[in-house]
Amino acid sequence: MLTKVVLNSRDIVSERIARAKAAYTTHRVDFNACHVLIDKAIPKVGDIVLARVEGIGQHERIELTNGRRARMFVGDEIVVVYGNRYAPDQFEAIIPDTLAPCHLVAAGGVASQFLTKHEAMKTPTIIDPIGILGDIQGQPLNLSQFALQETAYIRTRPLTLIVAGTSMNAGKTTTAASLIKGLTGSGMKIGAAKITGTGAGGDIWFMKDSGADSVLDFIDAGFPSTYRIPFDQLVNILNVLTSNLANAGVDAIVLEIADGLYQEETARLLSSKALKNKVDGLIFAAGEAMGGKAGVEWLNQLDVPVLALSGALTRSPLAMREAEEAINIQVLTAKTLSSPAIADNVHELCSNQRINKCVNF
Repeated sequence: MLTKVVLNSRDIVSERIARAKAAYTTHRVDFNACHVLIDKAIPKVGDIVLARVEGIGQHERIELTNGRRARMFVGDEIVVVYGNRYAPDQFEAIIPDTLAPCHLVAAGGVASQFLTKHEAMKTPTIIDPIGILGDIQGQPLNLSQFALQETAYIRTRPLTLIVAGTSMNAGKTTTAASLIKGLTGSGMKIGAAKITGTGAGGDIWFMKDSGADSVLDFIDAGFPSTYRIPFDQLVNILNVLTSNLANAGVDAIVLEIADGLYQEETARLLSSKALKNKVDGLIFAAGEAMGGKAGVEWLNQLDVPVLALSGALTRSPLAMREAEEAINIQVLTAKTLSSPAIADNVHELCSNQRINKCVNF
């Protein structure tokens, strides 16, 4: 049963929210919709919560809605969003079933109960929820209430490319941003989106800085993270983001899928018809040749059209040579992807994929 914090009038709640540090995950939220704070509830994915910082740990700063990373101090009040997290290089965390103290598991503003951490990480910053933001009826405010909706469009689907990789830090975002830079330099209008992951603005700002005309992520579809959400909701995120980008009149869409191929949501999405029916090709990011070979073979078995290999391995000429000898596929550096000539290269690679499909069929 929900209960309200009775000592807070609408004015006091509004003033308190206005003084708090609102995280990136809340950038779509209209805080005028908040009338009360709910101090007893079972948190759900996307619920927006006012919390007090109780102990500084791994994250000493919180990313605000405008992208600035603000320093946090014990006693600060912050507005964040409940979500799960899957990050082998950082934290595994799940939403708690009460408003008991929990953790800030992502600087972008995700509240969760941490389960495990990479040994290089400190214990996450401890936060104490004060109350979930509630509307005029006393019902919890959730990111889904402020989300974009899927839109219909009658134009030809824009050229749509995916970037996926072996793991975190394989070079996916650099690959996506470099591709955006190159396609933009060729005169194309580019839309970009991060389909899965944990809410944070760094990758989004990188894509915008690289020239993308319109950039969205799963937060725009109503989710602070995509770990442990049902498959139909993953497909809905894909449809919402791609349809809105297509209606923005872009010539091409670049999509990034977070984490590695063994991450459950990534694997399910890449193996689905829902994704394959929407894309023309995939560029795979890997840290070394063996991971690149295994990933490309896995994707080929799923009939995913892999166009090229890129990622962290391209920082080493020797690693690139290993990959080229082990895998019959083009290896593209960030510099090559950033060149306007990549537009013709990508069109040719996509065309070859379509021809090969017809021949194999």
